[in-house]
Amino acid sequence: MNTRKLIFIFLLLFINFNAFASYILIPMDANNQKNHLKAYGITYWTLKKQLKVKWLLNFKGGAFLLPDTSGIQKECQIRGVSFDVISNDKAQEILEIIASPSQNMEAVVLEKAPKIAVYTPNGKQPWDDAVTMVLKYAEIPYETIYDEEVLNDGLLLFDWLHLHHEDFTGQYGKFYTQYRASSWYIEQKQAAEQFAHKLGYSKVSEEKLAVALKIRDYVIGGGFMFAMCSATDSFDIALSAEGLDICEPMFDGDGSEANYQNKVDYNKTFAFKDFILERNPKVYEFSSIDMTRKRKIPKTTDYFSLMDFSAKWDAIPTMLCQNHTALVKGFMGQTTSFNRSEIKSNVLVLGETKINGEAKYIHGIKGKGFFTFYGGHDPEDYQHRVGDAKTELDLHPTSPGYRLILNNVLFPAAKKKKQKT
Repeated sequence: MNTRKLIFIFLLLFINFNAFASYILIPMDANNQKNHLKAYGITYWTLKKQLKVKWLLNFKGGAFLLPDTSGIQKECQIRGVSFDVISNDKAQEILEIIASPSQNMEAVVLEKAPKIAVYTPNGKQPWDDAVTMVLKYAEIPYETIYDEEVLNDGLLLFDWLHLHHEDFTGQYGKFYTQYRASSWYIEQKQAAEQFAHKLGYSKVSEEKLAVALKIRDYVIGGGFMFAMCSATDSFDIALSAEGLDICEPMFDGDGSEANYQNKVDYNKTFAFKDFILERNPKVYEFSSIDMTRKRKIPKTTDYFSLMDFSAKWDAIPTMLCQNHTALVKGFMGQTTSFNRSEIKSNVLVLGETKINGEAKYIHGIKGKGFFTFYGGHDPEDYQHRVGDAKTELDLHPTSPGYRLILNNVLFPAAKKKKQKT
């Protein structure tokens, strides 16, 4: 066989290999994906296998491009995730479209499955935490930690931290008026006091502040923090009130510090400024940050809009806003949404309710790390109340509100570009 014929055969084989080599494309748009939430779990599972994934921002709702293996195909089939097997040539065509300067798209490489911690107390009830529910549903592994582990620097073992709907101010969620006679409230208060004393603190507020400061240091050092509902504003309030007693006698046994509002230090917070603390212990509210009591929006018109960012220049907020719709139905919580006038200028608003300009979903940088605050309790339970049954995510596999949570879960896996300032 002569040399020219060998070269011809080699080129033919090379062309055929490229034509038939394949990838798995997991679409994330409204029409082509039947289980958006479990699709994130497939992506995480692939990363755990030490395989890289491309997150195709603004392409088919934020699709994922994975290497084609029989194992990944099988997992997609088992979990009910829609996928397409495409050729290498087709994958390259898609990437070329995405790379075009005329397209508001970007391909972000996901490199490593982040190690996830959920800050939550033992014995929490099913209604307590949307993040825990969606992680379980998506089959994304996580570990739970609480105050003792945080104070012992346990956060250093994790890439991503979610804050359960905590009250970092030591006021027991401001549940005093409605639930002070309830057995669960009395038991939780007693347990919190005993635990604080065990850890060497005279008050629960002092112990919670110490935890908040450890979490602050974790983020500044490069950690990723995601918080929902009351864990958002109560965290910032606790930081701003460091060294102050803002708790009334029914919470900590003694009176609050005189004129404490004028001593609050907004320079210590992550996201919020110029807020006024709610002094009345009988009011179910921490401060003027939350819009719950001011908003007066009917359920039928309660939606928030996701902001549109440049995928090539602002990849981080674009990642966090990936969805199959730009309009997401609202949902309430103890902290439902944030007063825009009290958000710091260096914090990005990712989602807003345009009726009154309130912010629902915000993101910022602190030191070397990142934080995201998401108002509300449960994206598929409009006005969840204590004791209500938990949400069954099998009934909401395409939930855009829950997708925003999972965007944040994958965020630490991404090889990020510097955010434009």
